[in-house]
Amino acid sequence: MSSGISAREGAASTAELQRLDRAHLVHPHQVIGHPLDPIVMTRGKGALLWDSDGREYIDGTCGLWQCAVGHGRQELVRAASEQMGELAFYSSFWDYSNKPAIELGARLAALTGDRLGHVHFTSGGSEGNEVAVKLARLAWERAGSPERDVILSRHGAYHGSGAGASLAATGIPPLREGFGPIAPGFEYLRRPQAGDPENGDLDLLVADLEAAIERIGAEKIAAFIGEPIMGVSGVIVPPEGYWPRVQEVLRRHDILLIFDEVITAFGRLGHWFAAERFDVEPDMIVTAKAITSGYFPFGAVLIGDRPMELLDGQLLRHGFTYNAHPVGAAVATANLDLIESEGLLDRVTETGARLGELLHDLAQFDAVAEVRGEGLMWALELVDGDAVALATEVRERGAIVRGMERRITLSPPFTIAPLEIERLIEAIAGAIDAA
Repeated sequence: MSSGISAREGAASTAELQRLDRAHLVHPHQVIGHPLDPIVMTRGKGALLWDSDGREYIDGTCGLWQCAVGHGRQELVRAASEQMGELAFYSSFWDYSNKPAIELGARLAALTGDRLGHVHFTSGGSEGNEVAVKLARLAWERAGSPERDVILSRHGAYHGSGAGASLAATGIPPLREGFGPIAPGFEYLRRPQAGDPENGDLDLLVADLEAAIERIGAEKIAAFIGEPIMGVSGVIVPPEGYWPRVQEVLRRHDILLIFDEVITAFGRLGHWFAAERFDVEPDMIVTAKAITSGYFPFGAVLIGDRPMELLDGQLLRHGFTYNAHPVGAAVATANLDLIESEGLLDRVTETGARLGELLHDLAQFDAVAEVRGEGLMWALELVDGDAVALATEVRERGAIVRGMERRITLSPPFTIAPLEIERLIEAIAGAIDAA
């Protein structure tokens, strides 16, 4: 006999939904077999969410960094519905394609100024980083240098959770433990962090990169992969000038640069791409999250001329079932339209400055060690204590933030209103004061 709820039975109580969740769902980052009662979200509008008990929350995390244009946007609902009515899905393998994907590919290329004029679509960020690593290695294989297979990453980096390249590139030890052998061919550099006594020293960071290249041998290195600002590690902003210096070294040694912009692409820092903000021209940019504002699982790897020249003539024996999904492409196009028509890049700059100002005011609390970030990507570092417990207390006060170890991170929708930002800060301040 089924323990579920049929459509005829109507709305279930929160307690029943929680019971079914505990019985059947395996959640990311929850203890298996010992789940907590979930907060069951049922509705969203703008920067607000409501749970199954009708309680309202300020969404200070965009779920997982992605809902750029806010919740409940009917423009994206219509884009999905209309595309489903025309063509819900067809494969993009071999010589098949579809109009929404073609038009989106051209638009993405134009957003880069055609510097990255080629696109491979994915279903999300982990897939995108797998693609970028595979393409970098395949490019050198095609060019007659199969020994160039090492990928440079950094301690504290997060590049996904697949069992292959995305996890291997991730430099956060707890996220790698217990999953068996990690894919070989990855080397880790210092984590760049502005303001840190050692990791904020630009010359030391560049020397670390140069030393790794000398030790490994440039002729064995395919690419360097990096987040413009490290997200999962706690919004780690590099010292000013870091990325141009890194790019200069990589170009001198003919090493490809992969920018993991899964979090930052499409406006999180007030630019279409963080590459603009940091004045670099990567060989590949990996995107996901805000490309559809989370309304459809979708991503895109943008590829520049250098990798394409190396790959010229190579059969690409790679693909995902939902590559270039027409509904995802239609939603992405409508989402980009909203970001443009509503001037959300400028709004991120303005709103981010205000959010940063209010967060810096929280430094008055003895519990706060540091405030860092830019755009709508911020973190509070606690002196000590449990940030997960603090985030739970913030939620009790009507706002959602992300807590990990001693870090609270915030990444609200681009459309968050000034009064909602104030409510978010008040909830955080109240939780810190009560701790």
